[in-house]
Amino acid sequence: MCAEKIQRFLMAIVLTVALFLFASNQMLYAMILQTLVIVMVIVWAIFDFCPSLWVFKKVFGKCPQKD
Repeated sequence: MCAEKIQRFLMAIVLTVALFLFASNQMLYAMILQTLVIVMVIVWAIFDFCPSLWVFKKVFGKCPQKD
């Protein structure tokens, strides 16, 4: 698997955990987790830099380009 796909799966898993935390009435932890994801996406959008993607590219490599 390549870095971009792993990062997307990780984001989906983290958002799913936040959803389960909301469902189990652990609002504080759910809000903290949701806020961290939002901040990471905003940093990625503004600076075109995602720390998790940077680490994953170092470990797993980039995805091959599609034509």
